[in-house]
Amino acid sequence: MKIHIFGASGSGVTTLGKALAEKLKVPYFDTDDYYWKKTDPPFTQKEAIPDRQANILKDTAPLNDWILGGSLVSWGEFIKDTFELAIFLYLPAEIRMERLKKREYERYGNIIFDDPIRHQQYLDFIAWASRYDDDTFEGRSKKIHLNWYDTLKSQKIKIVGDLTTVERIEMVLRAVENCDK
Repeated sequence: MKIHIFGASGSGVTTLGKALAEKLKVPYFDTDDYYWKKTDPPFTQKEAIPDRQANILKDTAPLNDWILGGSLVSWGEFIKDTFELAIFLYLPAEIRMERLKKREYERYGNIIFDDPIRHQQYLDFIAWASRYDDDTFEGRSKKIHLNWYDTLKSQKIKIVGDLTTVERIEMVLRAVENCDK
C-alpha cells in the first residue's frame, strides 16, 4: 500500500508516519528529506523541484508499499495518482505551535535563542507555521492542503484533534482494511 500523510508542521505527520511504517513493516519517507538540501544549519536551502521528484521516484518506484509523509502540494503532481490512501492530519493552532516550539528547542537547544542568525531563523519559522490556519496565506496552509486533499483520487481520511499515536494508527488501519475490500 502506498500511503501519503500530510498536515501542518507540528500536526504529527512524522510521528504517525514512522509509527505506522513500523507497524506495517514498510519504509517511511519524509518530504523534508527531498525538499531541503543537506545543510548546517538545516532547512535553509531548497532542492530544485526536478531533483526532489527524481529522488522520491528513485526511492519509491521499486517498492510496492511505502509511506510518504509531508507536504507535496506545490510539487507533487508527479506522484499523487500513485497514493492508495491519503491521510490529512489537523490540530488546533495552539497545540501545534506549542509542539513546534518545544520540538525546535529539543532539536537545537539554546542556539535558537543565543545566536542572532539562528534566532531569526527560529522566529521566521514560527511566524510561517503560525499562519497555517490563515486562508489568505499563500504558503502552506490548511486551505491549500484541503484543496490538495480534494484532488486526490485515492481513499482519504481526515484525522482531526489531539489524538494519541495509537488512536491515529487504529483509524488508519481501519481505512487500510477498507482499501483492501
